[in-house]
Order: sequence, then structure tokens, then C-alpha cells
Amino acid sequence: MTQIFDYIVVGGGSGGCVVAGRLTEDPDVTVCVLEAGNRGDGTLVNVPTGTVAMMPTRINNWAFETVPQPGLGGRRGYQPRGKALGGSSAINAMVYIRGHRSDYDHWAALGNAGWGYDDVLPYFRLSEHNERFDDAWHGRDGPLWVSDLRTGNPFHARYLDAARQAGLPLTDDFNGAQQEGIGLYQVTQKHGERWSAARAYLLPHVGRRDNLAVQTHAQVLRILFDGTRAVGVEVRQHGAVRTLRARREVVLAAGAFQTPQLLMLSGVGPTAELERFGIRTLVDLVGVGRNLQDHPDFIFGYRTRSVDTMGVSTRGGLRMLRELLRFRRERRGMLTSNFAEGGGFLKTRAGLDAPDIQLHFVVALVDDHARRLHAGHGLSCHVCLLRPRSRGSVTLQSADPLAAPRIDPAFFDDPRDLDDMVAGFKLTRRLMQAPALAGWITHDLFTANVTTDDAIRDVLRQRTDTVYHPVGTCRMGRDALAVVDPQLRVRGLQGLRIVDASVMPTLIGGNTNAPTIMLAEKAVDLIRGVSRVHGQPHADAEAVAEPDPHPGAVHAPHAAQPKETRDAIA
Repeated sequence: MTQIFDYIVVGGGSGGCVVAGRLTEDPDVTVCVLEAGNRGDGTLVNVPTGTVAMMPTRINNWAFETVPQPGLGGRRGYQPRGKALGGSSAINAMVYIRGHRSDYDHWAALGNAGWGYDDVLPYFRLSEHNERFDDAWHGRDGPLWVSDLRTGNPFHARYLDAARQAGLPLTDDFNGAQQEGIGLYQVTQKHGERWSAARAYLLPHVGRRDNLAVQTHAQVLRILFDGTRAVGVEVRQHGAVRTLRARREVVLAAGAFQTPQLLMLSGVGPTAELERFGIRTLVDLVGVGRNLQDHPDFIFGYRTRSVDTMGVSTRGGLRMLRELLRFRRERRGMLTSNFAEGGGFLKTRAGLDAPDIQLHFVVALVDDHARRLHAGHGLSCHVCLLRPRSRGSVTLQSADPLAAPRIDPAFFDDPRDLDDMVAGFKLTRRLMQAPALAGWITHDLFTANVTTDDAIRDVLRQRTDTVYHPVGTCRMGRDALAVVDPQLRVRGLQGLRIVDASVMPTLIGGNTNAPTIMLAEKAVDLIRGVSRVHGQPHADAEAVAEPDPHPGAVHAPHAAQPKETRDAIA
């Protein structure tokens, strides 16, 4: 018997968890979440340092690769993506960053009414439960816990001292009035444990809400249409293929790589691309899979003489045993580390309206996404370009829905990106060579002999890769290349909405998890047609209400829960 729900959410990541958790606050609305991975609530997920076991492997991770990158000397890049409830919020470094005011005002200036900074700030606050801040910038009552780090690492003070010595500004709150500066990151943790989108929005309601169904190990193969209306999905679970039906909407939340892939497999995308694989075109949307943007990132790596940094050594192993006991006792110490404990947003030249580079200061020696280990202890510092001009793409490798998408970030395709990274490299090295840090460093692994601009360009091409922030492949807008409108509805179709980072028209200046959660909070109001942040009907409510091509109770809002739908994780 085919199961029927009001909403089917494809992907239980940062966007999908928010949509499902919020929509099922109304007991008359039924939602099914389909997640290809597992429950996302095991020890490796919940203990923050577990990220080092997941990020370089296929544990809770799709572990995609890119096509060879000419801008990176022909290397293939690595693209980890979360494969569990919580999505990438279950495997990431938990850094809570929203981006710069100008990022969202730029979205609005592109024709996306309702997406300016003043429009989206209330949704950031709505989602947030900040342990420290209680002001106009932050929320205290939301489900997403945001906390200060509980590691107490002495390198925090050394890092901030180095910034002062290098003449760089400091900031106490990257998400407040002043983003620019060096500081310590707040993280999505609750009492020393990772607080993924699943733990915040979804898992607390499993077994408690009869209108919520969560199905894991369930990979959606294609979207089903009746004419141009999305009416369900075909899903593969435990080796069997079946269909699920949606009365009201199918919500795609599969992420910047797999949402465009799923659209194309379902006949929505550039006709020329679909015809290559024998897929019949339902809607010719040329923007599907285009506009891929990601932060190119370079990592400085150093050996240190201190076991306050993480590493492979006898002394470090003994300390880790003590830290394990401390974590079990107090939920504090080294095991609560997100590794990227500090960082900053800096301008490489005068006259910029916003910082153009971001740093992640890591209390460990990181090489090749932690896929390559070095003996001893060390520290690292990432530098990434916040607003690259290069644009890549996501296309199909085959018509097989179980095949990985073809990912081409086109890093350094625009040569100005490489020039900007050279400036970022120099500024970051100035920080790392300040006395407060230099006194602890015994060896520069990757850049010791890099002194000229040409040498910097060479090492950037040799070692740059992603810092895990792909967006933009189903971008929001009103022009011919837009895939969704400002209400996040797929153009030319009914009953199909996208709620993930793929809709971001441009890459924000920072980590993308918090913005994706904000976007999903706003999407819930767009779906309902009622604003929770203004106490009145949503400004887009009239636009959200679509003509129903099949009138009748089957599409009625808040239709009753079918008896067979139970609140359980399959």
C-alpha cells in the first residue's frame, strides 16, 4: 500500500530536519523525511572529535570527488558531505557563522525580496539558543544550541596574542555588529556534545509525534509528477524500490550536489544535459546544476613542541586517555574540540566593504582533509577566499541514480581568485609568524621555502581544495538562470520546493551550516504562508498559495494523518 503524506522531505540534513521538525509542530500536518544515511546519533557524531574519523572516510559521509581541476594542477578534489540524519551538520567542525550583512543585502538586490539581512536576522535568532549572548543579534529560545568551546586550550590565548602582535583586529562575536577580526568560534554544541540539526529539530520528536515519519537508509531515486505537479517520490530502501505520495509538496533538501542531480534524473534541467543520458525533459531549466560556488582553501601546517595540540605520540596518547575520562565525567576537555577552535575574518586590502578571507585556526596538524597523518604534534591554519568569482557546475555522470554526481568546482577558473588567495596567504603567514605562535613552532611543513609570489601561486595550486561550503546549484532569483523563485518554488512546476544551500544565489562570507538552517526556518513560514517573526500573515503568503490543479480533499491543507503513518525511524 502506497504511503501518503502532506509533505515529503528528501534529505534529512540541515535544511530537511528544520522543515520536518517545524511543520510537524502542527498535529494536523503529516511529514515523511527520507534520509539515505543512518540515524546520525552515535558516539562518533555526538563526541565532537569524532569528526576526524568521519571527514576523511565514508563513515556517515558520501565522500565525493571532483573532476580533475586545471586550476589545481589537474588534481581531483575531495568533497565530503554528511550521510546521516543531520547531514553535514553531523560531521562538520560545528563552527557557527552566519556571514556578513552585505551577503544577504546582495541577495535582495538581485531581486530576491524578503532575503535582505534585516529580513533574515529574525530567523537566525528564531533558530538559536545561545549560551552566552542575549542581545539584538542573538536568540536564546531556539532549538539549535550555540556554545563557547569547553576545551580550555592554552593556544587560545597564544592565538589571540599573535593577532595583537600582527596588528590585526580582534572581535568577541563574529555574528554580532562587527564580523571583522580574529577571535574564538562559537560552536553548535550542547554541554560539550555536537548539536546537529537532527538533534536540534528532529530526533527529540521521534516517537512523540504521530504525524512525523522518519525513514533512514532510504535513497530517493526520482521525483514523480502528474503533469507539472510533483506528487511523490520513488525511493530505494533495503534493496526494495517503492513509491511515496505527497498531498501538498515535495521538499528537496538533498544539498548542493544531490538536489540538482535528483532534479535532472527526474527530467528537470538543461535539455541538452538530459538528452545525453536518454532522460525525457519535463521542464527545460538551464540553471539546474550551474552556478556552483565554494570557498577555495589553503592550509598552513606546523609541527609544535606542545602536547596541547593534538597529534600522534606516546605522551599525546597518555594524555588522550586522561581526556577521555574527563569527557565522560565533565563533558569538557580535548574531546569537546571542534579542531577549528579559532579563526577570523580579514580584509586583504583597504576599501573592501566586507572581509574577503576567513581563517580557521586548528589545534592539530591537518593534511589532505585528515587523510594523511604525520607523527608528532602540530597546528594548522586554513585561509579561504570568501567570495570567489569562479563558477563551477554539477552534472550527471550517468542516468543511474545511485551513481555520484559529476562535480566541477572550477577552482581558480577566474585568475583573480588566485591573486586574492596570494594576498590571503601573505596575511595569514604574518599572523602565524608572530612571536606568540612562532615560539612554539619547530617546523613549517609546507611553506618554509615559499617566498615569492610565483612560489606562493605554485603551492596554492598544489594544495588548495574545498573547505566544505558548496552552494548555488539551484539558485534563487527571477532571471532565466534561476531555478527557484524567492519563495523557493521550482520554476515551471507546482508542489516542489527546494530548501538547502543549493538555492543560495551567491556564496556567503563564512561557514554555510547556520545560513542553511536560517533559510529552512524562513522556508517553513513560506510554506505555511504565516510569519512567526512578525506575528502576521507572511508577506509572501499570497504568492505561496498556488492554484490547485486537482481540487479536493487530497490536497487540502492540514489533511488528517493516515493511520499507517507512525512516528518511527524505519
